[in-house]
Amino acid sequence: MAQLWGGRFTKETDQLVYNFNASISFDKKFYRQDMEGSMAHVKMLAKVGILTEQEEKEILEGIQGILNDVENGSLEISDKYEDIHSFVEATLIDRIGDAGKKLHTGRSRNDQVALDMKLYTRDELISIRSELLDLIKTCHGLMKEHIGTAMPGFTHLQKAQPLTLAHHIGAYMEMFKRDYSRLNDIYDRMNYCPLGSGALAGTTYPLDREMTASLLGFYGPTLNSMDSVSDRDYVIELLNALSIIMMHLSRFCEEIILWNSNEYQFIEIDDAYSTGSSIMPQKKNPDIAELVRGKTGRVYGALNSILTTMKGIPLAYNKDMQEDKELTFDAYDTVKGCLALFHGMLKTITFHKDVMEKSAKNGFTNATDAADYLVNHGVPFRDAHSIVGQLVLYCIDKNISLDDMTLEEYKAISPVFEDDIYDAISIKTCIEKRNTIGAPGRTAMENVIAINQQWLENL
Repeated sequence: MAQLWGGRFTKETDQLVYNFNASISFDKKFYRQDMEGSMAHVKMLAKVGILTEQEEKEILEGIQGILNDVENGSLEISDKYEDIHSFVEATLIDRIGDAGKKLHTGRSRNDQVALDMKLYTRDELISIRSELLDLIKTCHGLMKEHIGTAMPGFTHLQKAQPLTLAHHIGAYMEMFKRDYSRLNDIYDRMNYCPLGSGALAGTTYPLDREMTASLLGFYGPTLNSMDSVSDRDYVIELLNALSIIMMHLSRFCEEIILWNSNEYQFIEIDDAYSTGSSIMPQKKNPDIAELVRGKTGRVYGALNSILTTMKGIPLAYNKDMQEDKELTFDAYDTVKGCLALFHGMLKTITFHKDVMEKSAKNGFTNATDAADYLVNHGVPFRDAHSIVGQLVLYCIDKNISLDDMTLEEYKAISPVFEDDIYDAISIKTCIEKRNTIGAPGRTAMENVIAINQQWLENL
């Protein structure tokens, strides 16, 4: 058991206790962030005169050598160390001698792990944000491509009114833009450096915390040492934002699964993102969409776990907080994988435009427009609503659509109808005349696409 403490103790920790307490099996994931933080700390210690230039040089070269060896595979991060901090410091002392013993001057593992977790979370946020932006750009491209692709809109999973595929995808575009904005907000709130806070009460050494923060790309140092070592709000915020992203992906996946079914046949998922059945040769299953939908619960679990862990912890650091890592790391990896796979699936989907348009025509999605037609000809809306209800019943009985009715059949239900009813209820008209901002009409959609283009250019 390699530990960096022990002077207070007269016998070794029980092996089971040691194993239970150790975090090296999972916190080695942020070995790079730990060493980057240590190098910034060393540069600051030298600047304020705590380390000599020679000591600074030896320690920096030593840490860089450890980092290089870990990354090229010649040095393994061993589980004989309690945590990643112990591994780095002990290895450094083995390599450069007494100078390595000065690495930990002016800091505690409490502010060190707070720094490592924040650096790692920041790096993951940036990576996830990049994946999300790629997906947003693909949604934007699909909106431009399908501005005239008619399809039924649904409420309660029943056909409601006609719209376009561009408009439908545009709804998810808005969700993903909000997700992107949330990630930016979290970045700005979390980007302050906890290093130099010590165990909980700062330090008597004349540390230059502003310098350390600047070297590590932070806006500045945190302002309360107790909060600095016990804060995991940024983890909770990011997991919350990731849960919302997964919820949005899951909703989109649910629709893709429906659209891919034999009953809908709106789309065909590319072979690269589908699987077959071991017994039914005709099957082509939307497994990626189903897995993304399923993994949403996994990310929710990570959020609930850290919320539960943090809810009863007094100031400042407590060992409970070691539980902030494993599920969080898994959630970060899960979301990145889901975004990448969903994006690949969406880019390669084939949309069956003719099937979508036929579905819009055959589902009475233009019934509201027939009622509007009557209102525009002086019929009170409540009466118009009743008349169109009779039309729909008639069509269901005859197994036809509103478009298939003859003018005589229309007039038999209401003499107000004239030849212009057919243009009024055509799917194209039903869509194109809806041009208030946010609606599916071409003019409105072109306006939104231009706004989104400007949003992308301003990032």
